[in-house]
Amino acid sequence: MPRATQREIVRDLLDEHGRTFAHEAGIRLRNTPQPLYRLLVLSVLLSARIRHSIAVDTARALYEAGLRDPRRMAEASWQERVDALGKGGYRRYDESTATQLGDGAEVLREEYKGDLRRLRDAADGDVAELRRRLRKVPGLGPVGADIFLREAQGVWPEAAPYLDAKALQGARRLGLPDSSKALARLVGDGDPAVFAAALVRVALQK
Repeated sequence: MPRATQREIVRDLLDEHGRTFAHEAGIRLRNTPQPLYRLLVLSVLLSARIRHSIAVDTARALYEAGLRDPRRMAEASWQERVDALGKGGYRRYDESTATQLGDGAEVLREEYKGDLRRLRDAADGDVAELRRRLRKVPGLGPVGADIFLREAQGVWPEAAPYLDAKALQGARRLGLPDSSKALARLVGDGDPAVFAAALVRVALQK
């Protein structure tokens, strides 16, 4: 049986795993304040050592509890945040994460009036500066900033192609190049965020 080409591997990958984590969490990502904030919260949740399915469920639970923008997150009580996290199954880190989400919402309100597009504007197209500013949000360390940019690159194209260490791990597992530029050529005009998420799903497989 002939060996699959790299483009065939990518096509099969996208057929099987072609959806972002934001999509799985019910976030219709657009360059508008609420979806971007919901993605940031999801990135905080996904960056902990916890199953991604629990993080996704918890992002939905926070939304259903009304904690869908920085104002509502900041004005909610700590216990309300803990309860919403617990409802999503995020119990191992619920107390510390409840604090981080509240603190992070305050930072966004103070520095960017609750609008992540202002953070993007402040970075002025510099992806390293974008990442640095994201990392200043409590709870969003290096891994969380990578997750956010990996998922946001479809609406913030200056970040593309954004393939973090976990995505490159998935590429190596499939026998694909572990160079961002080479991988971008393979996906062509496809959605870079979907491609990156598909590679991450491969990396997460046991």
